[in-house]
Amino acid sequence: MSATPGTSSGEGAPTPRRPHRWRGRRTAHRDAGEGRQPDARQRPSTAHRPPRSPSLSIAAPVPHYDVPEGHRPFSHSSEEEVSRILDFYGLKWLYEPRSFPLRWNGEQVTEMFTPDFYLPELDLYVELTTMKQSLVTAKNRKLRRIRELYPDVNIRLLYRRDIYRLLAKYGFGPLVHGELPLVEKVLFTRPEIERRVAELGSAITRDYAGQEIVLVGVLRGVFCFMADLMRHIPLSTSVDFMSISHYSGSGGEGGARITKGPDVDMGGKHVVLVEDIVDTGMTLNYLLRYLQEQGPASLKVCALLDKRARRLADVRVDYVGFEAPDEFLVGYGLDYLERYRNLPFIGILRPKELPQVGEG
Repeated sequence: MSATPGTSSGEGAPTPRRPHRWRGRRTAHRDAGEGRQPDARQRPSTAHRPPRSPSLSIAAPVPHYDVPEGHRPFSHSSEEEVSRILDFYGLKWLYEPRSFPLRWNGEQVTEMFTPDFYLPELDLYVELTTMKQSLVTAKNRKLRRIRELYPDVNIRLLYRRDIYRLLAKYGFGPLVHGELPLVEKVLFTRPEIERRVAELGSAITRDYAGQEIVLVGVLRGVFCFMADLMRHIPLSTSVDFMSISHYSGSGGEGGARITKGPDVDMGGKHVVLVEDIVDTGMTLNYLLRYLQEQGPASLKVCALLDKRARRLADVRVDYVGFEAPDEFLVGYGLDYLERYRNLPFIGILRPKELPQVGEG
């Protein structure tokens, strides 16, 4: 949105009760002193920005404070709605972080423009607009001016509906979002998963340098993780899968049985058992005993998610993607009643959708 020259569009915002932080998951932001600009690593380069005159005051970043609902420093309800969408997908943001001078009369700035949001992970400024054509025309004119004056700045003009397309383009959400209210929140975003899977692949590659390995996955939740992991292991690699089924025994006790064993001969091979999630460890303990009987040279476990809060069996997980909370998780291969496997992120299922029994 446009800002008056020499003022910050965040003036009048409530005083925070705690030091501010990035609005996003587990990422700290340094304290912003009065008039302090964001760190250079958190905003685009301004190397090509026209010289500032002494009379110009660039708007200081206006962070999202932890303040009561209804008292957030938003100028319009649509901005708050978009902030909640960004929060849901775990995408960090800053509100009205910077004002761009557009026109001058001598040394005096006569026109400035302040985008609504800055998304540091995408290095992108976002300005929201409405269906009112006169406003769209005026904002497009200002954006063209910004691109002329600041060619290194990445900025987009978006309608509310475009937010979902933007998130899908960068892997933070699916193209179809009609059923997403069944997901409480996104726990691990697609970019986070991609980075961590690459790190796991690098660790396995280092540990087995010069060796041939066999990756064995346990269907079906592991297939997304398995496919991505193997592409980050540039070794001589064989791939196989196992299937198991769970059953309830007498006295309420249950167990697992193998319905499909591996086809590859494990004898004398270096085997890595790949799991989507490890919780109680009972099934994993059973699988490890089974694979040990095949006579491998070595046997290790790589799990995308480790839910230690539910651990019952004393099992070792050699490679762990993420420590997971004791919640019912869906997405990236994990399902609920065979749904949500295709979500590009891992999210927590809403409490009202939870099954009557825990995960297997």
